[in-house]
Amino acid sequence: MPDISLQRKHRLGLERAREVAWQWAEQAEQKFGMQCTVEKGDCEDTVHFTRSGVAGTLRVSADGFDIDAKLGLLLGAFQPKIEAEIEKNLDTLLAAEGPRGRAVAQKQPPAKAPDKMHKKASKKA
Repeated sequence: MPDISLQRKHRLGLERAREVAWQWAEQAEQKFGMQCTVEKGDCEDTVHFTRSGVAGTLRVSADGFDIDAKLGLLLGAFQPKIEAEIEKNLDTLLAAEGPRGRAVAQKQPPAKAPDKMHKKASKKA
């Protein structure tokens, strides 16, 4: 089971999603010293990333990004911070795409609980 598992839906289509994934990979190489390779497919690409203590994949499809990463023993202690940084970087790239990327990429807020005051008022009527 991966230590980090993130999913983001989008409306970019495969070609534009590939460009976003490659931007993400370039940032990972420059900022974190990752080695990234791309395995291109007809319906999905896979970006493999690795460095000492981290190995994972970013799967890119026409409507989603899926990141799975396994952290080594030393980096495992920093899992929440690493996951937050990966999440922030991907969300920033999607937000830069405007409504097409951002519309379904952002986390959905929890469903709002029904307003109890409203229920009481309707019972009296």
